[in-house]
Order: sequence, then structure tokens, then C-alpha cells
Amino acid sequence: MEASIEMNPNIIVRYLGKPASAFTRADIIRYCKENCVEFINFHYCGWDGKLKTLNFVINSLEHLENILQAGERVDGSSLFPFIEAGKSDLYVIPRYKTAFVNPFSDVPTVDMLCCFFDREGKPFESSPQYVLHKAHEQFKEVTGLTMETMGELEYYVIGEDDGQYSTPDQKGYHQSSPFNKFETLRREAMRMIASCGGMIKYGHSEVGNFTLDGKIYEQNEIEFLPVDIEDAADQLVIAKWIMRQLAYEYGVSLTFAPKIAGGKAGSGMHVHCKFSKDGKSATVRNGEITDEAKKAIAGFMDAGTSLPAFGNPHPLSFMRLVPHQEAPTSLCWSYSNRSALVRVPLGWLKKMDMAAVANPLENVDEKDFSAKQTFEWRASDGFADTYLLMAALCCAARHGFETADALKIAERTFVGLGVNIHEASNKAIQEALEQLPGCCVEAASELDKDREIYTGRGVFSDNIVDYYIKYLKSFDDAKLRSSLDEAGMLKYVEENINNG
Repeated sequence: MEASIEMNPNIIVRYLGKPASAFTRADIIRYCKENCVEFINFHYCGWDGKLKTLNFVINSLEHLENILQAGERVDGSSLFPFIEAGKSDLYVIPRYKTAFVNPFSDVPTVDMLCCFFDREGKPFESSPQYVLHKAHEQFKEVTGLTMETMGELEYYVIGEDDGQYSTPDQKGYHQSSPFNKFETLRREAMRMIASCGGMIKYGHSEVGNFTLDGKIYEQNEIEFLPVDIEDAADQLVIAKWIMRQLAYEYGVSLTFAPKIAGGKAGSGMHVHCKFSKDGKSATVRNGEITDEAKKAIAGFMDAGTSLPAFGNPHPLSFMRLVPHQEAPTSLCWSYSNRSALVRVPLGWLKKMDMAAVANPLENVDEKDFSAKQTFEWRASDGFADTYLLMAALCCAARHGFETADALKIAERTFVGLGVNIHEASNKAIQEALEQLPGCCVEAASELDKDREIYTGRGVFSDNIVDYYIKYLKSFDDAKLRSSLDEAGMLKYVEENINNG
């Protein structure tokens, strides 16, 4: 058995001795029969981005086979607001590669994510998961590359303040317990997510940490590894479901709200991107960022004012995206610069064995780790619909490859290492750069201007874009941020804390 299978935290992967991508219906049936599985759960995302659940209790082998092959029908009008009740039925069909053992069930239960199909047996065009699939297929057709992404899920846990081992306000970065109160919850969430197929990089506490009215607000983060962009979205929606359910069992609140209080660190969902071809990185070549990566970054810059329509679809999103904070507001990119909209983080581009320096007993081995290099879109947050955000980023990256002067755009929007564009001395640089929209209403207008980037090649339909524009404008939030005092802000956060 391969080491990757032997050490894989997904119970079904270990049992079957094959990667999840190779699962067949026969594999799922064998696992269920040999492990006395009693329930099958179907999961899928509607228009609110949250995971939905349909439970089946297995009553025979024939019933199990029927569930796995025929799927089931659901009321699409209750999941998607633009579907009419008179013709609302949709099929949900499980994707076997997403199978995992439900970590919360007290009886053996196997869960799977599903695809939506219409009454003709064709993929439902407006399903967010299928929009992402179309975006990736078109990206591969244009570029010959595969797009990989991974998300950074920042979130706050809110619980009772016991007054012990306090951490100073906004000084929570990488604290250990007992100063980090909810480390146990984070580690348990990571274990469960991994057992459900999530490829996790690491977890840690984040900067945000404060107390208010007898409660402690503690910011944490779970970061994933780059995988195929479609799998990355699957992992994130499962992770958010697990984290909320686990917090509920712990008796605390967990929120992905982008802004939770004025003057406190906001929570983003940064998305790291990389490209590969024939299993090799196309992001770095000879220790340098490739032209392919720069073209994609140029696409992000050119679509930068409309991408927040998908990545920041709530007024609280724009209360995080304010000048002079770590969150970006100007359309630029840079190396290791957290004030930039796109950051190329430290990436092991030089062959150097630091482990041998730290561990003198080791022989020097200058292994090439440059394939770890990514570039990071920093504006989006956890209120985004994960599938539509990934689809939009994929469209923007493809747009960069289709833009004749993409490399010139990349050159024009580049900001040097260490240049903080929010500082007064760099005012001229900032003024020369385009700015992100300041509210949902502005984001809607920018999406309307850029719609061809997303509707091109049939990825997003005009109906989806039109609905999103209407949805964003309905917030009427152009003056909301300035109208809220501290008490009003806290009330607004409380009313919207479980969005996304």
C-alpha cells in the first residue's frame, strides 16, 4: 500500500486502498456493506452557499444501489431564488469521489457531495458547482494549464471570558494555549476536516483577540494545501459546515463575518493560486515567476473592481476593506507585501537546505521546493459563495491570458517589495492605482461593466449576473458604514453573523 494511502486521514480511502479520485459506485457499496453503514447523506449548496443535507436510511442493497445511481429529486425553487415553483424539480446525483464517513454521526454514515441535474438529465447550468466546473474547463482549453487553489479560512470564536491567561487586544497571532482559548476546537476541526478529505496545511490563532461584555472574541485560521480548484471549493464548503457544527457542540459561536467590530482585525478568505501542466508547476521557472503567472495576475488586476461582487458580497465585507489597514484596497501586486491586492508570498525559490543548518546531523540536500510557490488574492472573505468565487477567479485568470497587453498591465500594477502604499510618502503611487469598490452597490456596477469576463465562453449566464447585481444593489449600503456608530455596528454584526 502506498504511503499516501496508508497515512491518509480519510477512513474510506484507507479502507479501499485507493485515492478518493478513483472511487467507483462499487467501491462505495462495498464499503457500506462491509462496515454496516446505516445512513447515506447527500450534501449540496444552494444559492446561499451553505451546505444542505438529505438523509437516507439504507433498507436494502437494492435501495443503496438505487440511491447511488438514480440520486433523488429536490425542490430547486427553495434552493435557487430564480427558479419558478411551477417547474422547480431538480435531481441531485452523488459524486463518489467526495465520499467520507460523517464525523458527527453516532451510527455508521457515509456522506457525499452532489451535482444538480435538470429534468432533461443535463447538468443544471446555474448550479454554483457547475459554474465552477465550466470556468475550469474553459481555463484549461485556453491555457493548457490546470488551476489549483487553496483557501485561508479566518474566523472568530465567541465564548465566555474566564478571565484567565488573557491575551492583549489584537495580539493573538500564533498564541499557544492557554492564551489561545479555542486551540482544542481548532485542532478537532482540523482532524475532522482531514478525515472528510480536506487537504490541510496548518492551523493557528490570528491577530484578532478582544473581550467585550463578558465574552471573548478570538480569531483563528485554518489554511489548506493547493489542489485542483474544483476540489478546493468542495473542501472549503465541507470545512465550514464542520466548523460550525463543532462550535455548536462546544457551546460557542463561530463566525466567518469579515468584520466583527470597529478597530478589530477583520477575517478574510484569501485564495492562493498556482498553475500546473503535466504534473509540474507552471507558476515558477528558473527561480522566477513565469509569464503565465503574470498574465493571470494581470487578469486579476483588470477584473479587480468586479471580483469583489463574488468575493465580498455583503456590506460587512466592505467594512473590512478600508484604507490604512492590512486588508487591500488598491489594485496592485507585489512580493511579500500585505498591503497589495495580490501578494506573491515567500516561495522557496532558492535551493538552500535550511533544515541542515538547523539540524547539523543532517546531510545537506538542496532539494527544489519552488513548486510550493503561489500567488494570493487577498480581498475575498468567508461570506463569499465558495464555488462562485473560485469560478470568478478562474474566469479572471483566463481573461489575463486572453488580454494582448497582459504583461504590460502586470508591469504597470506592480509595487516594489516593502512599499506600503498606505503611507503618506507613497501617496502618489496609491493615487495612480485603481481602487476597489467601497460598497455592494459599487461592486454591482463594476460587475455590470465587466460582465463579459464572466459570461464569456458560457461560464456564468446573464441571468446569474443579473440576479447578483440585483442582490448586491438591494443592500443599498453606499452610506451604511459611515452611518453606524459602535453600538449600531455591533447590532448589525449580530444580525448578520451567520451569513456565508
